[in-house]
Amino acid sequence: MAKLQAVHLRCEYMRNPVGLGAAAPRLSWRLASDGFHVMQRAYRIQVSGGLAGFDEKELVWDTGRVDSDRSVLVDYGGFPLQARGRYRFRVKVWDAAGRESDWSEAASWEMGLLSPADWSASWITPDDSKIDPQAEEIFLLRKSFRVRSGIRRATVYVTALGLYELELNGRRVGDWQFTPGFTSYRNRLQAQAFDVTEPLRAGERHAIGAMLADGWYKGNLAWENHRNIFGDRRALLLQLHVDYEDGTAERIVSDGSWRAATGPILMSELYHGETYDARLEKTDWTTAEYDDGGWAAAVELHHPKDMLVMQENEPVRVTERLKPIALLRTPAGETVIDMGQNMVGRMQMRLDLPEGTSIALRHAEVLDRDGNFYVGNLRRAQQKVSYVCKGGGETYEPYFTFQGFRYVKVEGWPEDVPLELERFAGHVIHSDMARTGTFECSHPLLNRLQQNIVWGQRGNFLDIPTDCPQRDERIGWTGDAQAFIRTAAFNYCVAPFFSKWLRDLKADQRADGGVPFVVPHVLGDDAYSSSAWGDAAVICPWTIYLCYGDTRVLEEQYDSMKAWVEYMRAQGEDEGLWNTGFHYGDWLGLDAKEGSYVGATPKDLIATCFYAYSTGLFVKTARALGRMEDAEVYGELYRRIVAAFEREFVTPSGRLAAHTQTAHVLPLAFGLVEGPVRARLARTLAEYVAEQEFHLTTGFVGTPYLCQALSANGYHAHAVKLVQQEDYPSWLYSIHRGATTIWEHWDGIKPDGSFWSDDMNSFNHYAYGSVGEWLYRYVAGLDADEAQPGYRRIVIRPRPDSGLTYAKASYESAYGMVASGWRLAEDEAVTYEIQLPANTTAEARLPVGAAEHATINGVAAGQAEGVLSVREGDGELTLELGSGAYTVVVSKL
Repeated sequence: MAKLQAVHLRCEYMRNPVGLGAAAPRLSWRLASDGFHVMQRAYRIQVSGGLAGFDEKELVWDTGRVDSDRSVLVDYGGFPLQARGRYRFRVKVWDAAGRESDWSEAASWEMGLLSPADWSASWITPDDSKIDPQAEEIFLLRKSFRVRSGIRRATVYVTALGLYELELNGRRVGDWQFTPGFTSYRNRLQAQAFDVTEPLRAGERHAIGAMLADGWYKGNLAWENHRNIFGDRRALLLQLHVDYEDGTAERIVSDGSWRAATGPILMSELYHGETYDARLEKTDWTTAEYDDGGWAAAVELHHPKDMLVMQENEPVRVTERLKPIALLRTPAGETVIDMGQNMVGRMQMRLDLPEGTSIALRHAEVLDRDGNFYVGNLRRAQQKVSYVCKGGGETYEPYFTFQGFRYVKVEGWPEDVPLELERFAGHVIHSDMARTGTFECSHPLLNRLQQNIVWGQRGNFLDIPTDCPQRDERIGWTGDAQAFIRTAAFNYCVAPFFSKWLRDLKADQRADGGVPFVVPHVLGDDAYSSSAWGDAAVICPWTIYLCYGDTRVLEEQYDSMKAWVEYMRAQGEDEGLWNTGFHYGDWLGLDAKEGSYVGATPKDLIATCFYAYSTGLFVKTARALGRMEDAEVYGELYRRIVAAFEREFVTPSGRLAAHTQTAHVLPLAFGLVEGPVRARLARTLAEYVAEQEFHLTTGFVGTPYLCQALSANGYHAHAVKLVQQEDYPSWLYSIHRGATTIWEHWDGIKPDGSFWSDDMNSFNHYAYGSVGEWLYRYVAGLDADEAQPGYRRIVIRPRPDSGLTYAKASYESAYGMVASGWRLAEDEAVTYEIQLPANTTAEARLPVGAAEHATINGVAAGQAEGVLSVREGDGELTLELGSGAYTVVVSKL
């Protein structure tokens, strides 16, 4: 019999995290066993404190044997955790057969600073009589210090008003980018923790230094050239704790003893790029030997600390390095590097040019129809990196800026020096989320579409879910986020990413429940509360719960969700309708009037549909959390909204009083119509699609749900034709035009090579990538069961009638790998491949006329190991499956 073991131990979704702020971290593990239908019957967790390895003498929590099948997000329940405490935990499990595992290998976590009282450091900034606080130059702050021998542990805690990079003894601390991240800074500011034990053990004399940039805190944000939105002074807050073997400790903190200067970075802005003069470098400025006698003093800055929280989501990192694929000479005579992929990040250069040589890199997503470098769609964003050489061999990449680009124009390269592509590399940067989902099929363009969806997510998930990564915007539009979140949660583990962002949404939400258009809120006072945008307050936490079984995000966001529902409820004279206020409507719908961005679907219909949808999700949330009084009250409100929708928008004969694709998609997708009305709306939607020769006319609101509404209501073939359409407008049209990410407009580049517009034409805009959800759920057939969320129970419903010869999807869930795939043979037999991890079950619904036509792992369906039940009916074979790998061969559909 296969060995049973708890493996893949995680704390708050992470492996051995340092600097946690959660008072009760949640612990998860997987069951390793090769058998079929392996289920956990019980577990035992032990947590020990102390700086050494796991020590039973220092237990702070021992659950004893707990009879439970829970193995994901189990709340810590031991003694109160201490600031900076280091803890190790191990797990053993029992399965349903009564087998007891050995103890797992120990995993760990380390707490951060948990309250303002834990911070003894002061905010510091350069003396403004010596260095202009509004200077574009990047500030340098440093301090030399001594430590004793016998160091046991050293941890630095650091944050900034602005962006920082930290160095210790001439080496960068960590590999995180754009710290401390983008939050609602007045309410929440993240701090990071880094283990620096080894560098400090190397000697007694040390130096630490930080570079400070404007970043999101006080730099240029949005398209109206706003600055200083959150404050007008950069500042550093740093605390280095050193623990010795003899039990003593000391702190090195940011205070007035630090020194300040400017350096080689003359300007660095998120939108505009960076200017670097290598001749101004202060060599070895973060080493103890450096003489900072000519530097200015640092001064303490009065700024609160009560908004400080420890790092909550995965850090931003360089996750991939791309080589250029071609060097182009454009018709206009420009020298352009083609990276082969629309990416987000920055270019690294290795140079060997004379001192004073000035090289400029300009970044763009596309070339124009003549093949020339095109920057019109960047609007005011410059995306320009300038570098002045110091002479000799040197390597440079920008520090505090990122670009969205495929093409890089090189300016200033000496004519007598060959430009060698191997001197350049593209560094891809985004939040370093774990990759979880894959999709593949027999259609090459659909595989490219999947790649484009993933690249779009990578480019726009840089600490917040941005709308686009290239122009003067790059902010957290709520509508885009809610439209894409289910697809996002398949491709990557986004639970920490969205949990952090949702806390900012809650922080920026108004007292009346209104939700800003963008989070963090950086627009005007009136930029609040459009339907489908504000609904991110409800849709996003519910989706995280559905995909990860995370009840804490529901608990944290519950008041925010409720407030948004109450906001919508208060908007009209009839509490069942939302027919007032500003709305973006079906943004960029193709049925819009000439010169308008807003599709033809009535805004009050859209608003009322989302009002109902969010209210219904809130009812489910209340039930999931056991808040039955709210579930009853808002359940009744939901029923009144649905009734009001039908009175207002559905004729007595069952026809919808709006004649667009989106108008029919939303009530179908949100379950607002049933019976004959539902059937009629589905038929009409299918007719509308067919009348357009199987093309869509939907915008940001309708597109995410279009194919799902068709497939779920008997028109899967229509959805298949839509998705496999190759001419404009379609998902595959952009691929024929060279797209490597998802476009903002269906015709961002028109068939004649001209552009939709300069004004709003991003070529990396993930919202329409929401079709990925349909590919995974409705083609490959891999889905989560709402009744047991987090893929604790899995729904497998593959669709071999999808116009393909094979399709397959896999998903790395908290329990382990889940997979669903199918392949058609020439004799019309179908082979299904299903994989389920231990401690899960699944319902597989296969289009098989009778069980006698199917074998499972080579035997009759009812005799296969792991098959818990077999049911026939409605042209389907329904299998209840335990964990294991299954090959189902169907000889006849």
